[in-house]
Amino acid sequence: MALGPERGAGVLLYAGAERREKVAEIRASGVRSKYPLLMPKMRFNHMELTLPRGTMDTTFREDVARFYGGIFGWSSMNIDLLRQSCLYLQVDDGQFLLLAESDKHIQVPGYDHLGLLLEERSEVDALLEQCQKFQQEDDRVQIKLYDDIVQGPVTVHPFYVRYLLPIYFDVQCMEWQPGSGPERRWDYA
Repeated sequence: MALGPERGAGVLLYAGAERREKVAEIRASGVRSKYPLLMPKMRFNHMELTLPRGTMDTTFREDVARFYGGIFGWSSMNIDLLRQSCLYLQVDDGQFLLLAESDKHIQVPGYDHLGLLLEERSEVDALLEQCQKFQQEDDRVQIKLYDDIVQGPVTVHPFYVRYLLPIYFDVQCMEWQPGSGPERRWDYA
């Protein structure tokens, strides 16, 4: 279904067949710099993480809910999906992690991660402090500290944390030099 042109953040956006036509027109003209402006607005909806069968007992589910709920504010719920009991971690109104068991489960030997973006350095530091306090009581919390990462006009202030799940979470904020921030960004009221 084509939504037609829509004005958003000063960028003309298209959807459906009209978007495909505009993209083809711009590509044919050789003007590549306009193409990214026609990208649709989107964000991640969910990520499913599979764990070995037998992992998600009551204690595991309670521990996951205690950490990710207590520190990140995520709600959790047991749901039945595709003939198995899964753990649903709701991040916000439309983003979630789904934990399920599988014979072919994810194996992550490195620092594969999902990034969590906060607005302020102080928020990152407060979450790090909460993770470190939790770690004092439960040594299954893994934390990797990083110095600030400066890439041109942006400074990333991060740390990684992992608890019971196969991936790390990269908790960070991005500090842009004045006038150099992204043209479009999510704005929550």
